[in-house]
Amino acid sequence: MSRQLRSYWAVAQLDLAEVLRSRWLLFCIVVYAVLAVVFLMVGMRESTVFGFTGTGRVLVSYVHALLVLLPLMALIATGQVVNKARDDGTLELLFSQPISRGAFFSAISSVRFLVLLAPLAVLMVAVGLFGRVAFGQQVAWSFIGHCLVLCSVLVWSFCGIGLWVSTTVQNSARATMYLLLIWVAGIALMDFALAGMMLQWRMEPRVVFALAALNPVQSIRMALLSSADPELSVLGPVGFYLANQIGSTGLYVLGVAWPMLLGTLAWMSGLWKLRRGDVV
Repeated sequence: MSRQLRSYWAVAQLDLAEVLRSRWLLFCIVVYAVLAVVFLMVGMRESTVFGFTGTGRVLVSYVHALLVLLPLMALIATGQVVNKARDDGTLELLFSQPISRGAFFSAISSVRFLVLLAPLAVLMVAVGLFGRVAFGQQVAWSFIGHCLVLCSVLVWSFCGIGLWVSTTVQNSARATMYLLLIWVAGIALMDFALAGMMLQWRMEPRVVFALAALNPVQSIRMALLSSADPELSVLGPVGFYLANQIGSTGLYVLGVAWPMLLGTLAWMSGLWKLRRGDVV
Protein backbone atom coordinates (compact mmCIF):
# COMPACT_ATOMS: atom_id res chain seq x y z
CA MET A 1 0.00 0.00 0.00
CA SER A 2 1.42 3.38 -1.00
CA ARG A 3 2.04 6.16 1.49
CA GLN A 4 -0.64 8.30 -0.17
CA LEU A 5 -3.24 5.57 0.27
CA ARG A 6 -2.21 4.91 3.87
CA SER A 7 -2.57 8.61 4.59
CA TYR A 8 -6.01 8.61 2.98
CA TRP A 9 -7.25 5.70 5.10
CA ALA A 10 -5.82 7.15 8.31
CA VAL A 11 -7.57 10.49 7.81
CA ALA A 12 -10.78 8.76 6.68
CA GLN A 13 -10.87 6.68 9.86
CA LEU A 14 -10.30 9.77 12.00
CA ASP A 15 -13.01 11.73 10.22
CA LEU A 16 -15.47 8.83 10.38
CA ALA A 17 -14.83 8.55 14.12
CA GLU A 18 -15.56 12.26 14.44
CA VAL A 19 -18.77 11.87 12.45
CA LEU A 20 -19.89 8.99 14.64
CA ARG A 21 -18.94 10.84 17.82
CA SER A 22 -20.96 13.90 16.80
CA ARG A 23 -23.89 11.60 15.87
CA TRP A 24 -24.14 13.19 12.44
CA LEU A 25 -24.75 9.77 10.87
CA LEU A 26 -27.58 9.11 13.32
CA PHE A 27 -29.07 12.50 12.51
CA CYS A 28 -29.04 11.69 8.77
CA ILE A 29 -30.70 8.32 9.34
CA VAL A 30 -33.45 9.83 11.51
CA VAL A 31 -34.19 12.66 9.06
CA TYR A 32 -34.34 10.36 6.04
CA ALA A 33 -36.46 7.80 7.90
CA VAL A 34 -38.95 10.38 9.15
CA LEU A 35 -39.42 11.76 5.63
CA ALA A 36 -39.86 8.26 4.21
CA VAL A 37 -42.45 7.33 6.84
CA VAL A 38 -44.37 10.56 6.21
CA PHE A 39 -44.67 9.96 2.48
CA LEU A 40 -45.53 6.29 2.95
CA MET A 41 -48.30 7.26 5.38
CA VAL A 42 -49.62 9.78 2.87
CA GLY A 43 -49.68 7.05 0.25
CA MET A 44 -51.55 4.66 2.52
CA ARG A 45 -54.04 7.39 3.51
CA GLU A 46 -54.90 7.97 -0.15
CA SER A 47 -55.36 4.24 -0.63
CA THR A 48 -58.80 4.43 1.00
CA VAL A 49 -60.07 6.43 -1.96
CA PHE A 50 -57.72 6.08 -4.91
CA GLY A 51 -55.64 3.03 -4.07
CA PHE A 52 -52.01 3.22 -2.96
CA THR A 53 -50.20 5.92 -4.89
CA GLY A 54 -47.45 3.57 -5.96
CA THR A 55 -43.80 3.26 -5.05
CA GLY A 56 -42.75 5.46 -7.95
CA ARG A 57 -45.03 8.30 -6.94
CA VAL A 58 -43.98 8.04 -3.31
CA LEU A 59 -40.33 8.18 -4.36
CA VAL A 60 -40.96 11.22 -6.58
CA SER A 61 -42.53 13.09 -3.65
CA TYR A 62 -39.75 11.88 -1.35
CA VAL A 63 -36.97 13.05 -3.65
CA HIS A 64 -38.74 16.40 -4.20
CA ALA A 65 -38.57 16.97 -0.44
CA LEU A 66 -34.92 15.89 -0.46
CA LEU A 67 -34.14 18.51 -3.12
CA VAL A 68 -34.70 21.11 -0.42
CA LEU A 69 -33.08 19.20 2.43
CA LEU A 70 -30.00 17.57 0.89
CA PRO A 71 -28.25 20.81 -0.19
CA LEU A 72 -28.57 22.21 3.32
CA MET A 73 -27.29 19.00 4.93
CA ALA A 74 -24.37 18.78 2.49
CA LEU A 75 -23.39 22.39 3.13
CA ILE A 76 -23.60 21.96 6.90
CA ALA A 77 -21.59 18.71 6.79
CA THR A 78 -18.73 20.19 4.77
CA GLY A 79 -18.82 23.96 5.14
CA GLN A 80 -16.98 24.06 8.48
CA VAL A 81 -14.73 21.01 8.32
CA VAL A 82 -11.51 22.64 7.05
CA ASN A 83 -11.67 26.03 8.75
CA LYS A 84 -12.66 24.38 12.04
CA ALA A 85 -9.69 22.00 11.76
CA ARG A 86 -7.48 25.01 11.07
CA ASP A 87 -8.79 26.89 14.11
CA ASP A 88 -8.41 24.04 16.61
CA GLY A 89 -4.95 23.05 15.36
CA THR A 90 -5.94 19.74 13.78
CA LEU A 91 -4.51 20.72 10.40
CA GLU A 92 -1.18 21.68 11.92
CA LEU A 93 -1.04 18.39 13.84
CA LEU A 94 -1.99 16.22 10.85
CA PHE A 95 0.35 17.92 8.40
CA SER A 96 3.24 17.54 10.82
CA GLN A 97 2.83 13.82 10.07
CA PRO A 98 3.56 12.26 6.65
CA ILE A 99 0.05 13.13 5.43
CA SER A 100 -0.41 15.11 2.25
CA ARG A 101 -2.99 17.84 1.89
CA GLY A 102 -4.53 16.04 -1.06
CA ALA A 103 -5.01 12.86 0.98
CA PHE A 104 -6.59 14.83 3.82
CA PHE A 105 -8.98 16.67 1.51
CA SER A 106 -9.95 13.52 -0.42
CA ALA A 107 -10.57 11.56 2.77
CA ILE A 108 -12.86 14.09 4.44
CA SER A 109 -14.70 14.64 1.15
CA SER A 110 -15.43 10.95 0.63
CA VAL A 111 -16.43 10.34 4.26
CA ARG A 112 -18.89 13.25 4.35
CA PHE A 113 -20.30 12.31 0.95
CA LEU A 114 -20.84 8.65 1.90
CA VAL A 115 -22.33 9.50 5.29
CA LEU A 116 -24.95 11.62 3.56
CA LEU A 117 -25.67 9.15 0.76
CA ALA A 118 -25.42 5.64 2.26
CA PRO A 119 -28.43 5.88 4.64
CA LEU A 120 -30.49 7.42 1.83
CA ALA A 121 -29.68 4.54 -0.54
CA VAL A 122 -30.69 1.97 2.08
CA LEU A 123 -33.99 3.76 2.78
CA MET A 124 -34.91 4.09 -0.89
CA VAL A 125 -34.39 0.37 -1.40
CA ALA A 126 -36.42 -0.26 1.77
CA VAL A 127 -39.30 1.85 0.41
CA GLY A 128 -39.33 -0.18 -2.79
CA LEU A 129 -39.32 -3.48 -0.87
CA PHE A 130 -42.05 -2.21 1.45
CA GLY A 131 -44.30 -1.48 -1.51
CA ARG A 132 -43.61 -5.00 -2.80
CA VAL A 133 -44.28 -6.78 0.49
CA ALA A 134 -47.18 -4.68 1.80
CA PHE A 135 -49.04 -3.95 -1.44
CA GLY A 136 -47.70 -6.46 -3.94
CA GLN A 137 -46.40 -3.76 -6.29
CA GLN A 138 -43.59 -4.19 -8.74
CA VAL A 139 -40.34 -2.75 -7.44
CA ALA A 140 -39.27 -0.01 -9.86
CA TRP A 141 -35.55 -0.73 -9.56
CA SER A 142 -34.67 1.40 -12.58
CA PHE A 143 -36.49 4.42 -11.18
CA ILE A 144 -34.92 3.87 -7.76
CA GLY A 145 -31.56 3.81 -9.50
CA HIS A 146 -32.36 7.08 -11.29
CA CYS A 147 -33.36 8.69 -7.99
CA LEU A 148 -30.17 7.51 -6.28
CA VAL A 149 -28.03 8.86 -9.11
CA LEU A 150 -29.74 12.26 -8.94
CA CYS A 151 -29.49 12.44 -5.14
CA SER A 152 -25.81 11.45 -5.21
CA VAL A 153 -25.10 14.13 -7.83
CA LEU A 154 -26.95 16.73 -5.76
CA VAL A 155 -25.04 15.77 -2.62
CA TRP A 156 -21.72 15.85 -4.47
CA SER A 157 -22.47 19.25 -5.99
CA PHE A 158 -23.16 20.92 -2.65
CA CYS A 159 -20.43 18.99 -0.84
CA GLY A 160 -17.97 20.44 -3.34
CA ILE A 161 -19.37 23.93 -2.83
CA GLY A 162 -19.29 23.52 0.95
CA LEU A 163 -15.68 22.35 0.92
CA TRP A 164 -14.73 25.26 -1.31
CA VAL A 165 -16.31 27.69 1.18
CA SER A 166 -14.60 25.90 4.07
CA THR A 167 -11.15 26.31 2.51
CA THR A 168 -11.72 29.83 1.18
CA VAL A 169 -13.41 31.51 4.15
CA GLN A 170 -11.38 31.13 7.34
CA ASN A 171 -13.83 32.87 9.66
CA SER A 172 -16.42 30.31 10.83
CA ALA A 173 -19.24 32.82 11.38
CA ARG A 174 -18.75 34.33 7.94
CA ALA A 175 -18.58 30.87 6.37
CA THR A 176 -21.91 29.96 7.99
CA MET A 177 -23.49 33.09 6.57
CA TYR A 178 -22.20 32.29 3.08
CA LEU A 179 -23.47 28.71 3.33
CA LEU A 180 -26.96 29.88 4.23
CA LEU A 181 -26.93 32.39 1.38
CA ILE A 182 -25.88 29.68 -1.08
CA TRP A 183 -28.67 27.40 0.13
CA VAL A 184 -31.32 30.12 -0.04
CA ALA A 185 -30.13 31.14 -3.52
CA GLY A 186 -30.26 27.56 -4.75
CA ILE A 187 -33.66 26.76 -3.27
CA ALA A 188 -35.73 29.93 -3.29
CA LEU A 189 -34.15 33.03 -4.74
CA MET A 190 -33.50 31.52 -8.16
CA ASP A 191 -37.18 30.66 -8.55
CA PHE A 192 -38.35 34.10 -7.44
CA ALA A 193 -35.77 35.93 -9.56
CA LEU A 194 -36.66 33.89 -12.64
CA ALA A 195 -40.39 34.39 -12.12
CA GLY A 196 -39.85 38.14 -11.71
CA MET A 197 -37.81 38.33 -14.91
CA MET A 198 -40.49 36.42 -16.82
CA LEU A 199 -43.16 38.83 -15.54
CA GLN A 200 -41.07 41.88 -16.38
CA TRP A 201 -39.83 40.84 -19.83
CA ARG A 202 -41.01 38.52 -22.56
CA MET A 203 -38.21 36.00 -22.57
CA GLU A 204 -37.51 33.28 -25.09
CA PRO A 205 -38.26 29.75 -23.79
CA ARG A 206 -34.66 28.66 -24.35
CA VAL A 207 -33.42 31.60 -22.25
CA VAL A 208 -35.78 30.69 -19.41
CA PHE A 209 -34.64 27.09 -19.55
CA ALA A 210 -30.95 28.06 -19.63
CA LEU A 211 -31.31 30.33 -16.60
CA ALA A 212 -33.20 27.65 -14.68
CA ALA A 213 -30.70 24.94 -15.63
CA LEU A 214 -27.82 27.01 -14.19
CA ASN A 215 -29.21 26.21 -10.75
CA PRO A 216 -28.13 22.63 -9.92
CA VAL A 217 -31.28 22.06 -7.85
CA GLN A 218 -33.51 23.08 -10.75
CA SER A 219 -31.46 21.01 -13.15
CA ILE A 220 -31.89 17.90 -11.02
CA ARG A 221 -35.59 18.63 -10.51
CA MET A 222 -36.14 18.63 -14.27
CA ALA A 223 -34.16 15.39 -14.58
CA LEU A 224 -36.33 13.82 -11.87
CA LEU A 225 -39.55 14.87 -13.60
CA SER A 226 -38.28 13.58 -16.94
CA SER A 227 -37.58 10.19 -15.34
CA ALA A 228 -41.03 9.99 -13.76
CA ASP A 229 -42.97 11.46 -16.72
CA PRO A 230 -41.08 11.48 -20.06
CA GLU A 231 -43.81 13.67 -21.59
CA LEU A 232 -43.39 16.28 -18.82
CA SER A 233 -47.13 16.91 -18.83
CA VAL A 234 -46.95 18.16 -15.24
CA LEU A 235 -45.09 21.26 -16.48
CA GLY A 236 -47.75 22.22 -19.02
CA PRO A 237 -46.58 24.18 -22.09
CA VAL A 238 -43.05 24.39 -20.70
CA GLY A 239 -42.96 20.62 -20.39
CA PHE A 240 -44.22 20.24 -23.96
CA TYR A 241 -41.42 22.52 -25.19
CA LEU A 242 -38.73 20.68 -23.19
CA ALA A 243 -39.97 17.22 -24.17
CA ASN A 244 -39.93 18.10 -27.86
CA GLN A 245 -36.81 20.25 -28.02
CA ILE A 246 -34.53 18.40 -25.59
CA GLY A 247 -36.22 15.13 -24.70
CA SER A 248 -36.36 13.24 -21.43
CA THR A 249 -32.94 11.64 -22.00
CA GLY A 250 -31.33 15.01 -22.70
CA LEU A 251 -32.86 16.51 -19.55
CA TYR A 252 -31.64 13.60 -17.47
CA VAL A 253 -28.11 13.82 -18.86
CA LEU A 254 -28.06 17.58 -18.26
CA GLY A 255 -29.42 17.13 -14.75
CA VAL A 256 -26.57 14.74 -13.96
CA ALA A 257 -23.71 16.36 -15.87
CA TRP A 258 -24.01 20.02 -14.87
CA PRO A 259 -24.33 19.62 -11.05
CA MET A 260 -21.53 17.02 -11.10
CA LEU A 261 -19.30 19.38 -13.07
CA LEU A 262 -20.13 22.28 -10.75
CA GLY A 263 -19.37 20.22 -7.64
CA THR A 264 -16.13 18.90 -9.13
CA LEU A 265 -14.92 22.37 -10.10
CA ALA A 266 -15.73 23.70 -6.62
CA TRP A 267 -13.97 20.71 -5.03
CA MET A 268 -10.85 21.18 -7.18
CA SER A 269 -10.82 24.88 -6.35
CA GLY A 270 -10.99 24.04 -2.65
CA LEU A 271 -8.15 21.54 -2.99
CA TRP A 272 -6.03 24.11 -4.84
CA LYS A 273 -6.73 26.67 -2.09
CA LEU A 274 -5.82 24.19 0.66
CA ARG A 275 -2.55 23.24 -1.02
CA ARG A 276 -1.48 26.86 -1.42
CA GLY A 277 -2.84 28.26 1.82
CA ASP A 278 -1.45 28.27 5.35
CA VAL A 279 -2.45 25.63 7.89
CA VAL A 280 -2.78 28.21 10.69
